[in-house]
Amino acid sequence: MTTLGSRVENASTVSGFFGKFSVLRDAIPELWISFAIKAISIAAYGLTNSTLVLWMHSELGYRDDQALPIVAAWSLVMTAMTLLVGSLTDVLGMRRTLFIGTVLCILGRAVMILTTVRWVALACGLLPLAIGEALGGPVLIAAARCYSNTRQRSMSFSMIYAMMNLGFLMAGWLFDHFRKGLGEHGQLNLAGLHFSTYQTLFLVSLILEALVLPLIFLLREGAEATDQGLKLVPRKPAPANRSFLQSVNLTTRQATRETVQLFGTLLRQAGFHRLLIFLILIAFVKIIYRQMDYVYPTFGIRELGPGAPIGILWGLNSLFIIILAPIVGALTQRFSAYSMVITGGLISSASIFIMALPPALFVPVADGVLGNFVGHWYLGLHGAVHPYYVMISLFVLVLSVGEAFYSPRVYEYAAAIAPKGQEASYGALSYVPFLLAKLLIGLFSGKWLMRYCPETGPRHSETLWLIVALFSLVAPIGLIGLRRFIQVREAGRETES
Repeated sequence: MTTLGSRVENASTVSGFFGKFSVLRDAIPELWISFAIKAISIAAYGLTNSTLVLWMHSELGYRDDQALPIVAAWSLVMTAMTLLVGSLTDVLGMRRTLFIGTVLCILGRAVMILTTVRWVALACGLLPLAIGEALGGPVLIAAARCYSNTRQRSMSFSMIYAMMNLGFLMAGWLFDHFRKGLGEHGQLNLAGLHFSTYQTLFLVSLILEALVLPLIFLLREGAEATDQGLKLVPRKPAPANRSFLQSVNLTTRQATRETVQLFGTLLRQAGFHRLLIFLILIAFVKIIYRQMDYVYPTFGIRELGPGAPIGILWGLNSLFIIILAPIVGALTQRFSAYSMVITGGLISSASIFIMALPPALFVPVADGVLGNFVGHWYLGLHGAVHPYYVMISLFVLVLSVGEAFYSPRVYEYAAAIAPKGQEASYGALSYVPFLLAKLLIGLFSGKWLMRYCPETGPRHSETLWLIVALFSLVAPIGLIGLRRFIQVREAGRETES
């Protein structure tokens, strides 16, 4: 009887596990379309992100310490626009907002492909791209909620997260594939036009973005999933005495004013101060990811040579997260979000110290089984495997474990610390670490890159990574040291003192 009962229980557990996925079987088409849009648009964004600084060096002639601050300013514009997207979507509608954002991304990339005049490339290329990316991202998160019913919602957000990681994985593969095929500083001849390798990568990201356009037109205006089935909600028309552009202008001004008022209200709340300190500390872990976005490609090419397959090495992070995040989430549900953020922060900070070690220490590992697996089987290299390939793969694995512990819990903690009825306002602030991390990397990493990993001359790249590793330690140390002030009790979870 016990054996039979165990079998029934195990069968029920397996059935329940797969049942979580089957809830999407009856999802409306718009939900699946939004998943596809997310994967493709993230692939385009990730490919652009990896290429951006390299393009600034090669095509626009910027030095490391000039290119990185421009990236920081670009991120500021993107973040500022993101704060206004919710209100703009109310006026424009979800489908129209997505369409405008996608068109701006396509036009911005087109300018970046066709010109090497600095002010034109930045003002007419990079700026519209920032606005377009800001319009698209938050809308797709809202789409996951709008196009799913209450039973499907949790799995829908998990799928959006998976699609995001799939997109970054695709971007890493494309980044390596075209650099290997054309050469690091090669040329593509197409219809009488000549594109450098980095312009070609922008062209590929433009094509990916263009694939999103027909998908947008498949979204039905006003479609909404409810527990009773599909519901078509007509969008509110603009007042008769006001043009469409006037409505958008008015909404933008109102959204800006309301955002300023909201921050004024939040500043007077004790919980906001706790959350702000928490998020500032988290930014010091997030600098690892911004380092990988904007500094790692240049470092990889300088240390490992032109055409080095560095994109799919960093892409392992997305693959590991798709596997690890649900497992770690299921095993650590009873622990407080704050504890998991500390644990994940410590693991993530420890990971980057691998890159701060002398590469000579990893020569035996590179010549062994792990080096053969990473270098020859996964990357398809021939001959001796450079120790940095092994170091990067180990670093990415450990970093991914840490990310699986802390990253989902940051948003959860923001909701836990928020006063009742203000969860959305506090949740929106969860993007603050990304902004601060981009500013830190943008303002300082260019000088570090020029000094410790120059294009020519002796390099001491381990020092470059050591600086970032020490910065990242601020997060777990600060979270532990300020625990009594920051931590709040989380319903249904243990709260260690």
